[in-house]
Amino acid sequence: MRSAPETDVETTLLGPVLADRSCGDCTACCTVLTIDTPDLKKPAGQPCENLFEGGCRIHAERPHICRTWFCAWRRVATMPEDARPDRSGLLVSLNFVRAPQNCFEGVSINVRVLAGSEAIENGMAAVVLDSLCDQLIPVWFSDGSSKMLLHPDDDVARLVLSGEPAPPHLEDEVSAWRERYGVFMPTHGR
Repeated sequence: MRSAPETDVETTLLGPVLADRSCGDCTACCTVLTIDTPDLKKPAGQPCENLFEGGCRIHAERPHICRTWFCAWRRVATMPEDARPDRSGLLVSLNFVRAPQNCFEGVSINVRVLAGSEAIENGMAAVVLDSLCDQLIPVWFSDGSSKMLLHPDDDVARLVLSGEPAPPHLEDEVSAWRERYGVFMPTHGR
């Protein structure tokens, strides 16, 4: 039996690639992300060797990862049109961590503020976060120097991680998070 590719997980969690949204001139992923595949290796924060001022030099023959990876703006219809990374200063992606430090890192949405961005000051970060924090998917926010969990909120996250009983008004929410993300919980302390 074949395991499902990550793109299936992305489609399940974020939705399909939206036909009315294209990358256009945006090349944020070509610089910001770490790429470590057999076809392409690139450290985070450095432009891909195939990137030039007009876009990708090998676009027609680009590696599989470049053909199949899409930022969340290309998939999440509730994100505003102006949230495209080159316009908003935010790169939003679904992250997969093989050895998560806690259950909220295994599969999560990561909102990264790009260098020189004014997305926090101009309110775009708040608008984007509001469009993402309504599902049962953890949302992390990174400003380049630190990373913080924004969804679920602190009370729910603390209860999920500690295993403590939830108060009645949070029981359903805590239970839903534990059920979905329990697979990422360490076996001790449960």
